[in-house]
Amino acid sequence: MTNALARLNRTIFVLAGLHFLVDSYGNIYAPLLPLLIPRLHFSLAIAGTLTMCYQIAASMSQLGFGHLADHWKPRVLVVGGPLVAIVVLSLIGLSTSTLMLAGILVVGGLGGAAFHPPTAAMVHRLSGERRGLGMALHISAGSTGIAFGPLLAAPLIGRLGLAWTPILAVPSLCLAALLIPRVPRIDPGHERSGGSGLAVLRPYASPLGRLYVIIALRTLVWLSFLTFLPVLLTARGESVGLAGVTIALFLASAGIGGFFGGVIADRHGPKPVIIGTLVMALPFLLLLPRATGWSFFVALALAGFLLQSTLPVTVTFGQSLAPVRAATVSSLMMGFAWGTGGLLVPLVGFLADRIGIAPTLTMVTVVLPAAVLLALTLPRGFGGTPAPAGGEAVPA
Repeated sequence: MTNALARLNRTIFVLAGLHFLVDSYGNIYAPLLPLLIPRLHFSLAIAGTLTMCYQIAASMSQLGFGHLADHWKPRVLVVGGPLVAIVVLSLIGLSTSTLMLAGILVVGGLGGAAFHPPTAAMVHRLSGERRGLGMALHISAGSTGIAFGPLLAAPLIGRLGLAWTPILAVPSLCLAALLIPRVPRIDPGHERSGGSGLAVLRPYASPLGRLYVIIALRTLVWLSFLTFLPVLLTARGESVGLAGVTIALFLASAGIGGFFGGVIADRHGPKPVIIGTLVMALPFLLLLPRATGWSFFVALALAGFLLQSTLPVTVTFGQSLAPVRAATVSSLMMGFAWGTGGLLVPLVGFLADRIGIAPTLTMVTVVLPAAVLLALTLPRGFGGTPAPAGGEAVPA
């Protein structure tokens, strides 16, 4: 393992570091909900709607940024995206209205969306035969950042107050200043292929479509637990700080799962990893809303580990199924599919307002068997399919 990591291109580690910084701010909203809801006086349905707004900006807009990265100046997106995300999302605590909070989430989300497609395409191209490992390292760095954000923000802001969220930007801007000069020039020319827009992906529509739905269903479950677990815990009398630590554990276990999922997929193929982990995650997710004490934390860690171990696998799998325009394919698998799952989170909040959070999370979990059934129909292996006439395959 250590030797394999040592052989990876150094740029992959630089991009992983930036990914860590960007995603550190991608989930500070959820653990701060117990403070934001009473201050701005909105319901759980509104909380879910705000999550949807963020996901549309941070995820679904990646499709446009992926197309832009394949044709324009990807380095501008790689450098500018993190700066926008860090600065803007650190202003969450200064929101004086729900509309202002929505604006901060949307603009900050667009910064993250600009960063993700070109970096995923670079990692895929630079990883050579270790595509699963390279993408696992990159995405696990982001998952670790998502875990680190709540771990830092929730206890600190729970003690100091929402007005202090801007100070969260300072350490990340310092680290970004060290990493950004190490990002090399990126030529988008090698990502171009025949056809225009998404037409070049049409020959791969069937397997990509099934993979897309699998990611969307998994994301619905993931975001539902991520958004409403802090509210569930504080409703039980737990502190905002403990809720933040709990979410950090959920996210950290997801980062570890993503890393090992990519490594295992390099050896055994992506399809067994996707099917096996989704099946194994199901009982722990069903237990989680009602578990207490040590059983809660065990279920939390295992659910996060298993559910998100498929994230780097599905991104690399999509790039292999359609070996053209890697940034655009990455935006579909890592962004647009996530946004589709996020669109349904307001319905989860609406239902939670009426029947309670725990029963709602149990109901949401039952979509995973549908994802498993779709996964059974996927092709096997990472082997790229030759590009059809009119399209030039991008070398791995």
